[in-house]
Amino acid sequence: MTSALHQSSIQSLPLLGRGKVRDMYAVGDDKLLIVATDRISAFDVILDDPIPGKGQVLTALTDFWLGRLAHVIPNHSTGIAPEDVVAPAEADQVRGRAVVVKRLKPILVEAVARGYLIGSGWKDYQATGTVCGIALPAGLQQAGKLPQPIFTPAAKAEFGTHDENVDFAHVVREVGQAMAERIRDVTLALYAEASDYAATKGIIIADTKFEFGLDADGTLYLMDEALTPDSSRFWPADSYREGISPPSFDKQFVRDWLETQPWDKTPPAPRLPADVIRRTAEKYREALDRLTA
Repeated sequence: MTSALHQSSIQSLPLLGRGKVRDMYAVGDDKLLIVATDRISAFDVILDDPIPGKGQVLTALTDFWLGRLAHVIPNHSTGIAPEDVVAPAEADQVRGRAVVVKRLKPILVEAVARGYLIGSGWKDYQATGTVCGIALPAGLQQAGKLPQPIFTPAAKAEFGTHDENVDFAHVVREVGQAMAERIRDVTLALYAEASDYAATKGIIIADTKFEFGLDADGTLYLMDEALTPDSSRFWPADSYREGISPPSFDKQFVRDWLETQPWDKTPPAPRLPADVIRRTAEKYREALDRLTA
């Protein structure tokens, strides 16, 4: 099994912060080095056991999608090799799992596109018949395909808490009418094109979230990860059906195992068995292999 990186330790660049998965370093004043580690979180808790190869999968998939969708919107990529901005002894920490990107001002809204009714959208629909203020037809089932994809933004939460679904008016208040419409339209365009492509590979993209940022001139860019198992629900089309939560290409094995444990979902999480780690790593790799074949 591939060796895992739980946390990077780049000494040649200033560390700016660590997220659930990514470590971020400054490269001069206008660029960032973002390292996708093999950390995995569940129920908003970072687990002690990494998933070997996960960071490489997330990086490779994001690179694939950014290249495929660059005609829709510019993205944060610079094309600079990560190995070129760190000390030679640190190259192994970044090879295949890091990117050098433009330093942008992040828009503090999660741009979510949904084509199917699942997760928090399903819960909202059950309670109110709406998702993020959008009224939906009565009688839809769990995992049901929506009449058309919808833009369902979320307010970015503090670390360790869930993002909160919001309506379009919230986005307008945050960024203004014109920018809110631009983000909505680009989100739905990215989702539509990606979904059509994934369908040819036997994968349903049930929903996905995008992150956007602005440069000094106010130009909108796609940033962070895109269309990975961490930011999307990928379902195998051959096992999909309405009325259940379909199997997915992500941390499902981890969540399912944790749900069987006597754990209150606060740190520290239980240590993962080797079999759960292996099967999760295989599922991430399968998503990459199927989508990029």
